[in-house]
Amino acid sequence: MQELILIEPGSTAPKLGKTEWTREAEHAAIRSEFEERLADSSGLAFRVARGVLKNDADAEDVAQESLIRAFRKFARLRDRNRFRAWLVRISFRLALDRLRSSKCRELREAEWMREQERSRPANSQASREFQQHLERAMEELPEKLRLALLLSAMEGHSLEEIAVLLSVPVGTVKSRIFFARKQLAEKLRCFVTLTTNR
Repeated sequence: MQELILIEPGSTAPKLGKTEWTREAEHAAIRSEFEERLADSSGLAFRVARGVLKNDADAEDVAQESLIRAFRKFARLRDRNRFRAWLVRISFRLALDRLRSSKCRELREAEWMREQERSRPANSQASREFQQHLERAMEELPEKLRLALLLSAMEGHSLEEIAVLLSVPVGTVKSRIFFARKQLAEKLRCFVTLTTNR
């Protein structure tokens, strides 16, 4: 029996062997099944990540990464009826990893600030007040901006090194550092005005 192939008008028949057709059909079936199961579980990865991280932006990132991982490994999932539980585990583990890494980063930043405090000679009251305002202003910066500024100004990394560390383009690093400095200047402007008017 001859195999029939449907061809759209104006196109040519694809030159695929039987094994390629079979492989393509398997991929299409897996993709279709994944999409069906995902439709039943919409929002699940985000809700799990949000429960761990308590932050919508981080939860969205983790949910996106969870879905990508689930899609890549879906073909190897033995019991596909347990898809929801599997997706919950992936999201939960990724959220915990994100939480641990952010806590480690906060500890490193706090230790760096304490080290700076210890290495500084005894300064005037105004200098200590400025340092407190600076630390508070740094804490108020969005995390992405603060991290780029810390890596640049405090750690001395080049723009290219920061881009590699953060997995973003160099232009993004430049804009994050620019906006971090701008926001810091605005936050510290009123302190500088107060001290010069004394």
